[in-house]
Amino acid sequence: MLLSPKYRFLFVHIAKTGGTSVRAALEGLRWRDPWYWPMFLCSRFSHLSGHRIATKLPRHAKAIAAKEMLPKPIFDGLFKFAFVRNPWDLQVSSFHHIRRERPQFLGGHEAFSSFLRWKLDPRRPYQYHLDTSIELQSDYLIDLHGNLIIDFIGRYERLHEDFDTACQRIGITTPPLPHARKATDRQQDYRHYYTDETAELVATHFASDIDLLGYRFDSE
Repeated sequence: MLLSPKYRFLFVHIAKTGGTSVRAALEGLRWRDPWYWPMFLCSRFSHLSGHRIATKLPRHAKAIAAKEMLPKPIFDGLFKFAFVRNPWDLQVSSFHHIRRERPQFLGGHEAFSSFLRWKLDPRRPYQYHLDTSIELQSDYLIDLHGNLIIDFIGRYERLHEDFDTACQRIGITTPPLPHARKATDRQQDYRHYYTDETAELVATHFASDIDLLGYRFDSE
């Protein structure tokens, strides 16, 4: 999550949706924000206290966390945006990220289909790096009553165009959008990774996302 009091925006960072690139592009604005150093110090105090004083909005915090922590006039006055991604494509991206950077969390499942079945098994012990990527994207966008509290939902599939729209809404010139963490070890068409069974597993687990965001297995 990236909050800018000066530029009056809140970016809700959903894992594996291009958020690292968006954060990198907007990072320079923080140095021009007079609230940067107070926010930085609060973040450090929170870290040093083991986050027991709740002065930091975590990187992948949901929009409801900001709504609950910020004064209502402040939260309501922010332009709130996030990016989402086709759930089937997101799971392929997550698999390659874990295999490349955290292979110890594969649980012995080297093949995508086997890993996905294990990952979505509710009996599997909780593991942050796995469970963050199977949280519902829609949960990042709604309040406790299921109401959408995000002003703009961009799509990973048109990242540059939607990022430009977000910057226009913020009122800034669109900065270059780096392609952070570009994967070179996967087939680009996520559909090649799936069987009918594993495609249905994702459809069932992410039914709320598919309903809200309108994704389909054959979405381009």
